[in-house]
Amino acid sequence: MIAEFAHGALWLAAALCLMQLGLGVAALRGEQAISRAIRPIAAIQALLVVTAFAALIWLFWRTDLSVALVAANSHSAKPLLYKIAGAWGNHEGSMLLWLTVLTGSGALFAAFEKRLEARTMAASLAAQAAIGIGFFAFLLLSSNPFERLNPSAVEGKGLNPLLQDPGLAFHPPTLYLGYVGLSVAFSLAVGAMLTGSVGSALARAMRPWVLGSWIFLTAGILAGSYWAYYELGWGGYWFWDPVENASLMPWIAATALLHSVGVLAARNALKAWTMMLALIGFSMSMVGTFLVRSGILTSVHAFAVDPERGAFILFLLTFYIGAALLIFGWKIGHVRDSEPFEPVSREGALVANNLLLSVILALVFIGTLYPILAEAMGEQISVGPPYFNTVIGPLALILALLLFVGPKLRWRRGGPLFSPLGIAGLLLSAAMLVITFLLGWNLTILERLGLSIAPGLALASLAPLWGRNLLRTPAPITGMVVAHLGLAVLLAGMAAESGFTKERLVLARPGEQIEVGPWTMEFEGTRPVAGPNWTAVEAELRASRGSGPVLLKPQSRYFSSPPTQTSEAALATDWDGQLYAVIGQGSESEGWQLRLWWKPLVTLIWLGGFLVTLGGLIALIGRWWGEWRRRRRLAGSGYRERRAW
Repeated sequence: MIAEFAHGALWLAAALCLMQLGLGVAALRGEQAISRAIRPIAAIQALLVVTAFAALIWLFWRTDLSVALVAANSHSAKPLLYKIAGAWGNHEGSMLLWLTVLTGSGALFAAFEKRLEARTMAASLAAQAAIGIGFFAFLLLSSNPFERLNPSAVEGKGLNPLLQDPGLAFHPPTLYLGYVGLSVAFSLAVGAMLTGSVGSALARAMRPWVLGSWIFLTAGILAGSYWAYYELGWGGYWFWDPVENASLMPWIAATALLHSVGVLAARNALKAWTMMLALIGFSMSMVGTFLVRSGILTSVHAFAVDPERGAFILFLLTFYIGAALLIFGWKIGHVRDSEPFEPVSREGALVANNLLLSVILALVFIGTLYPILAEAMGEQISVGPPYFNTVIGPLALILALLLFVGPKLRWRRGGPLFSPLGIAGLLLSAAMLVITFLLGWNLTILERLGLSIAPGLALASLAPLWGRNLLRTPAPITGMVVAHLGLAVLLAGMAAESGFTKERLVLARPGEQIEVGPWTMEFEGTRPVAGPNWTAVEAELRASRGSGPVLLKPQSRYFSSPPTQTSEAALATDWDGQLYAVIGQGSESEGWQLRLWWKPLVTLIWLGGFLVTLGGLIALIGRWWGEWRRRRRLAGSGYRERRAW
C-alpha cells in the first residue's frame, strides 16, 4: 500500500500545484483576497511530494520487488547505502528528486520571503507552479516511479556498478539543489516582469537563491569531478563529457547572474541583464535535464533511453524557455536602469565579466549540442577537449586577469585601476611568466600563462581587504576574497596537472620495478578479494621516493548483478601531488597491465574548488545573519515605538 499511497500523494500535489497557478493568475488580475491562500498551498504541496519521495526511499530500503523501479535498480544483497541512494540513481527516481527540490524550494520561498509586494510574490509563485505542473505531468503520465510488478520479481537486477559509490549519495542531490534552486530566480524574474517591479527589492529577494544554487552547483560539480577522477580509472578530472557540460552550463550562467544580481541589489542597475541571465540559468538546467534523461546521449551519467520521454522533456524545455523569452521581449522594453555608469567602474567590470561568461557559455553550448544536431542530419562529428581547451582556455585567463582590477573599482564613476596588491600581483605574474619561459619547460602557452597568472591572482584577490579592519570586514566581502583566492588555487592546480603529469603504461610481472616521475614502484603481485556484492583482483604496489614506502592496492572488480567489470583506482596523496594507479587485464604468467600517473599539484584543484565553495557559503551566511539582525532591530524599534505611543 505504500506505493499506492505515495502515488496518490503525487496526484493530490499535482492538483494543488494547478490550484496554486490559478490563484497566482487571479492575483495578477487584482483578486488579492483569493491569492492569500497561495502560500499555504505551496507548503502543503511540497509536504506531499516529500512524503512520496520518502516512501520511494523506504521501498528501496526494504527492496520491495513488487515495485518495478526497485526490481530494475536494486538487489537484496546490495549494501544499505546504495539501496537508499539507488532511489535517485535511476530515471524515475531522479525526476522525483527533481520535483521534490522544485516544490520544496517553492515552499521555502513562500514561507520566508516577506520583502516583495503581494502581486509580484503571487506572480512568482504562479510561475513556479507552472514549472511544477509540467514535471508532475511528466512523472505521472510517462515516468511513474511507483508502478507495480505482477507478479513480483524474484530478485532485483541491481544498480549500475559505476554508481555504487558514496559519491552517489552526495553528487546528484547536491547538483539538483543547484539546478532547481535556479527555478526560484527564474520564477522571480517572470513574476517581476509581469508586474513591472524589476528593481533592488527583487534583487535582494533573488540573491540568496542564486547564491545558494551557485554554492550547491559548485560543490556538486567538484564532487562529481573527483568521483569520476578516482572511479572511472581514466586518470583525469574533467573530460568535457556532454553530461559534465550539462552541469557546467548552469554554473556559468549562475556565476554571471550572481554578479549581475549584486549590481541590481546595490545600485539598481543591469536590470535587463539580470532578468535575461535569470531566464538563461534555469533554461540551462532544463537543457541539462534533457541531455541526461532523453536518451540522446550515451554516457555513464545518462539515465534514460526512451525517445518518448525524451520528446516529453523536449516539449517542456521548448515551452518554458519559449514562454519566458516571449515575456522578456514583451515586458523588458518598459524596464529602465537608474543612473548610468562609466565604463571604467565596478559596474563596467561586472558587465565585462558577464560578457566573457556569456561567450564561454555559448561556446560550451555549441560544442555540446552541435555533434547531436550533426548526427541527426547524418553526420558523425566529435567535439572533444582540443576544441574546448582551445576556445575556452584563453577566455578563462582573460577573466582571471579581470579579477586583478574589478573588485577594487568604484561604483558608477571611474577611479584608479589598480590597488597596491593588484599591482604587486601583476608584477608577480610577469615575473613568473619570465621564469617559465627561461626555464624552457615543455609547456603549452596556456599552461605557461596559467602557472604565471595564478600566483599574482592569489595576491590580487586579497585587494578588497587592503586597508580594512579584518575583524570588522563584512562577511560577503570576505566570502568574495576567499572565492577569488580559490579560483587562483584552482587555476594553478589545473595548469600544473596539465603541464607536469607523468604517465606510464606497462605490462609488469611480480617483482618488477617501474619508474614514474620521482617514484619507484615495485609490483608485488595480485590477490583475489571479495566485497559485499563483488569480487576483484587486487594488485599490490609498493611505492617510494626517498622516504618510507607507500602501499597502493588498485582493483579490477566484477559485479554479477548486473554483470559488469570496473576499475578502482588507488591513490596516494603527498604534499606535492598524487600518485595514481590502475590495474587492467593480465595473468600471473604473462603479467598484468598497469597504468600509472604522477600528478604534481593536482590536489590544488580540489583545494581551490573547496575554497570557492567556502567563499560562497561565507557570503550566504553573512547576508543571512545581516538580514536577521536588521529584522531584529526593526522589530525592536517597532516595539519601543508602540510602547512610547
